[in-house]
Amino acid sequence: MKDLPDRWRDLGAFIRDQRNTARLSLRRLSELAGISNPYLSQIERGLRRPSAEILQQIAKALRISAETLYVRAGILEKREEEEIDVPRAVLSDAHLTEDQKQALVRVYLSFRHEAGADVGADGIEHDADSPIGPGDEGAGGTLTLSQ
Repeated sequence: MKDLPDRWRDLGAFIRDQRNTARLSLRRLSELAGISNPYLSQIERGLRRPSAEILQQIAKALRISAETLYVRAGILEKREEEEIDVPRAVLSDAHLTEDQKQALVRVYLSFRHEAGADVGADGIEHDADSPIGPGDEGAGGTLTLSQ
């Protein structure tokens, strides 16, 4: 485990990076998060230890997960990420139409392809654990992707 000053510096640097990525000034983020500009500056420089509530306000203003900031602050332990079966989850959503489901799965698979996931020419991931293939029945309908 990192010692506390390093943890706060790392957390502050992460918040600053997220703020810069979101193209927000320090002043604007402080307004959106409802905290003072000097206090946010001290957090970003690793000089202050923010509470869970402050981290939640910052996360909301940055539109990121509060859990991400909690893990970086040492409030929560990092969970081992389980592979989420996004296509199956989309197909099982009863609130979406079949066309909406198909569109969401196509977009997801195209992003996975761009990220370098093992997606075949048919648009389906080809690993041994993938439960969905062309024409397989999902909980919410069939998955038929045409490229």
